[in-house]
Amino acid sequence: MQRYSDCPQVLRDFLAYHESIKGQSPLTISEYHLDLRMFLRFMKLMRSDMPVNTPLETIDIRDVDLNFIRGIETSDIFDFLSYLATERVYEPSSPAPDHGISAKSRARKLSAIKSFYKYLTVRTKLLEENPVADLEYPKIRRSLPKYLTMEQSAALLQSVSGQNQVRDYAILMLFLNCGIRRSELVGLNRTDVYEDRIRVVGKGNKERFVYFGTPCRKALDDYLEERNQKVLTDDRALFGSRDGNRISVSAVHRLVKKALLQAGLDVTELSAHKLRHTAATMMLSGGVDVRTVQEVLGHENLNTTQIYTHIESTELKIAAQANPLSHLDYSKKE
Repeated sequence: MQRYSDCPQVLRDFLAYHESIKGQSPLTISEYHLDLRMFLRFMKLMRSDMPVNTPLETIDIRDVDLNFIRGIETSDIFDFLSYLATERVYEPSSPAPDHGISAKSRARKLSAIKSFYKYLTVRTKLLEENPVADLEYPKIRRSLPKYLTMEQSAALLQSVSGQNQVRDYAILMLFLNCGIRRSELVGLNRTDVYEDRIRVVGKGNKERFVYFGTPCRKALDDYLEERNQKVLTDDRALFGSRDGNRISVSAVHRLVKKALLQAGLDVTELSAHKLRHTAATMMLSGGVDVRTVQEVLGHENLNTTQIYTHIESTELKIAAQANPLSHLDYSKKE
């Protein structure tokens, strides 16, 4: 936990618990760290003599102790959520940044706070009162996921070119065939590739096998022939980068954007995650049961997968309207 030396001991203990006992992924631990660090910095700012415009990033919270946390009330947490909704800078690197982050981002931070207080009150019993126990999450507007059509998917695969063409093509094939997450693809090792499937480590370090077809197998074989001639700093890694390291999430994001641009597709609407949506949608349109798709995608809750059934309903309606026979009407007139 040396990497969290900017945090108080109570927060480091919480992160260690979720890392070693709960087995949460490094990404989840990192998000807890960032969200709770921001929360405690805001609390310290509100309860000190510092100017209210003091940047949160400059506030030292290493002296925060249990007594400080015990003094935080529900109204203080409402103030933090209000700050996130109206004052927190969105994309600070932008020339004209907006203020206020999305309901989804606020919900994630509240989820981290709830987990923190559950740890303090239920797991360790260091606190008796939980000020966020009954707090509702911000209402999130759910919209249908955007995805590629069959023609767009074909155009994307045909567009792949450049120095890393074989690697990039294999990555896109895995996204479109297996519907895995970017973080899952980055974590793949060479030993995770089997004859007709890959072993994926998903959220919460849960493992699953995802099967693929012959074209995807061929794409992987072509890439492995190239990969096995290279030595990486982490030589277990399936996919490597030009600098000899395991490929990063940001590098995957860039290569997908590049392929989308080369295919003439809208990069503002589409991304690596949309390829996951595409895989799910195509599975359902091919007649795969929604519970099977849930297993393939590694969704914990069926509700998360069922959003794709709404897409399918929309597609079926459009297909029915597109059928020329649907416009024929020879009913008898009175």
